[in-house]
Amino acid sequence: MMKKLNLMLLLAAVSAASHAQDDGVTPYRPSVSSPAQLPTPGQLEFETGYLGSKADGDRRASLPYTFKLAFNEQWGVLLGGEGYVSERVDGGPRQRGVGDTTLVLKRAFVIDSATAFGLELGAKIPTAKDTIGSGHPDYTLNGIYSQDLGAVHMDANLNVTRLGGAQPDSGRAQTGWATSFSVPTGERWGLIGELSGTHVRQQPNTAQLLLAATYSVNKNLVIDFGAARGLTSASQDWSLFSGVVLPLAKLW
Repeated sequence: MMKKLNLMLLLAAVSAASHAQDDGVTPYRPSVSSPAQLPTPGQLEFETGYLGSKADGDRRASLPYTFKLAFNEQWGVLLGGEGYVSERVDGGPRQRGVGDTTLVLKRAFVIDSATAFGLELGAKIPTAKDTIGSGHPDYTLNGIYSQDLGAVHMDANLNVTRLGGAQPDSGRAQTGWATSFSVPTGERWGLIGELSGTHVRQQPNTAQLLLAATYSVNKNLVIDFGAARGLTSASQDWSLFSGVVLPLAKLW
């Protein structure tokens, strides 16, 4: 159960590859932590990719996606989920279908060009069948602190999730944390490192280390790829991912 929760956190949090670019896309991929900054107001952005993971005898592959739209510099919404999931648990029959859907309302508090805070209120809608998802809604409140430290950009997240499908012998509140650092390594390339984890009462903690690279084809197209390694027995063994961020339309 905790392995699936950690994987869902990776998908739901839809995270930061770098801070905002003027009139360009604002990547939230591929890390767990989200940036405080919002995309360019009125610009509908789309993120998608591939995520494959292994946890003991379990195998899972999915196509995560996120639509992002900022109404102004303070408010925005995110709609995301998994367009397709293929999963095999403990050598059992393979399960296929759509995954759960997440809806997030986001508030950004921009202090200056280097510092910002953010709040996200999210709900997971159980659109996946029970053999893939939990079959219950979850609700998450996420606090964000983003800071430029010279050339290095940091995003720190602390969140709590009310689990609709908690196990009978565990708590219904899951706390999560994530801290990522991203740095440009050239005109187009960047590197990301991140530590993240979750805690549920009477359940073993999860933790993972994520390393990724990004390549900016131009300011409106960013490609990412990388891997994550579980650091505890309750975490997935490893995961591999790749994806892309691009604008779909300028609505206003």
